[in-house]
Amino acid sequence: MKAFNVGLIGMGTVGAGVARILLEKKSPLLEKLDCVPVLKGIADSNPEVKSKLNLPSEILFTTDGQQLLNNPDIQVIVELIGGVHPAKEIITAALEKGKDVVTANKMLLALHGSELFRKARQHGKSISFEASVGGGIPIIAALRDGFIANRIESICGIVNGTTNYILTKMTKEQVTYSDALAEAQKLGYAEKDPTMDVEGIDSSHKLAILARIGFGTDFDYARIYHEGIRSVDLSDIWYAHELGYTLKLLAIAKKDNDTIELRVHPALLPHDHPLSSVQGVFNAICITGSAVGEAMLYGKGAGQMPTASAVVADLVDVALGRAGITFSAMKTFSRGSERFAIADVLQFKTCYYLRFSVVDKPGVLAKISGILGKYEISIASVIQHKAKENGNVPLVMMTHRAEEGNLQKALAEIQQLDTIKDDTKFLRVEEE
Repeated sequence: MKAFNVGLIGMGTVGAGVARILLEKKSPLLEKLDCVPVLKGIADSNPEVKSKLNLPSEILFTTDGQQLLNNPDIQVIVELIGGVHPAKEIITAALEKGKDVVTANKMLLALHGSELFRKARQHGKSISFEASVGGGIPIIAALRDGFIANRIESICGIVNGTTNYILTKMTKEQVTYSDALAEAQKLGYAEKDPTMDVEGIDSSHKLAILARIGFGTDFDYARIYHEGIRSVDLSDIWYAHELGYTLKLLAIAKKDNDTIELRVHPALLPHDHPLSSVQGVFNAICITGSAVGEAMLYGKGAGQMPTASAVVADLVDVALGRAGITFSAMKTFSRGSERFAIADVLQFKTCYYLRFSVVDKPGVLAKISGILGKYEISIASVIQHKAKENGNVPLVMMTHRAEEGNLQKALAEIQQLDTIKDDTKFLRVEEE
C-alpha cells in the first residue's frame, strides 16, 4: 500500500481529531484506498501537547513547524492553527517548498485567498479547504464538483452553530439573548469572547468562501455586509412567530448580472422554510442552481470529529491526485477570477418586519402608513396589541418587497414624529 506523508501543524481540538483518524489502526481509509495519508509529523507551540497524544515513536513531534516544512519526506502540510499570522506564512512556505496544503482557516482564505491561490498556482501545488465551512458538511465539494453543471443563482445558509444555538434557545425557551449566550458559553458552544460569532464576522468569512466557489468570482471582502444578533429583542421573536416567521442568522449570496449581493444578518424565514427547522448548533446551506433547482445540505457545522472528517477527506483528495487536477483545471483557482461589484446595503430589496413603539392615540397608524407610502413601501399586514411596553404600545408591520435605501429614509422621517417613542426595530425577511 502506497503512503502519502502528512505534516500536521496545530494540535488544537480539530488537529487532535485529525491525528485520531489518521492513527486509527482499523481505519476505514485502509479498507477503501490503496494510497492512504500517513501522519509523519506534528508541530505545536505547546510542548505539553505531546504527553496527551500517546504518539507512536516513528512520528515526529516538534515545537518548530519549520522541521515539517523542511522535511522532504512530507508531501502535504495541514494548517490548523487558525488566524492570519503565522498561518499565512506557514502556508506560503509550504507551497514554496513544493508541498500541497490542507487548511480549515476560513479567516485567512476570506482575507487572503486570492493571494494564496496565486502562490499555489505559481508552484504547481493545491490548497484544499473543505473544513473551512460547514464542519462535516461537504459544501465546498458540492459547489465545486456536484453542482458544476449549474449556474449558481443563490446561496443561503446557517453557517454558525453558536448563533443558531442562541436563537434556537431564545425562540423555544423564551429566554433573553444574554441568558442564551451564557448557556452557550457554559456548554462550550460559545467562546469566552464571542464577538466573531455573534457579530456575524465568522459567518461573513464563510460566505466569502462559498461565494467565491459558487459564483467563480473575486471581490473585496471588506464590502460584505455583516450584522450580528446582539441587538435581537425577545419580543421581536414573539411577534414574528405570531406572523408566521422564525428568526435565524443567515449568510446570503445572490448574483444578478454583474453585481453580487453578499450579506450576513438576522432574517425572518417563513415557518415552512427548510432552514427554519434547523436548530441548535447544526448548520444548513440552501443552494439554488440553474439545472438542479433547490438543494439543501445539513449537518454538524463544527466540532472535533465532523471538522476532522472534512480535513481527512481533503487529504485523500491530495493523496489520490484529485486535488491537484481540480486546482489546475478550475478557473476559480488556475486563472484567477473575474471581479464583481458587491451591492451596497441600501440596494438590498426584501420584505421587512417593523416594530414601532407608539403613543396610544388615534391617527398614529395613518401617519406612519403615509410616510411609508411616500417612499414606495406598501404594508402587507399589521398587528397591534393593547399591552403596553414602558407606557407605549407596540405597533408591528410586515411590508411588501422594498429597497432598503427607501426604508432607511422612511424610518428616519417616522422617527421624528412626536408619537414615536424609542428606536424602531426592523428585520429583513427572506421569503425565497
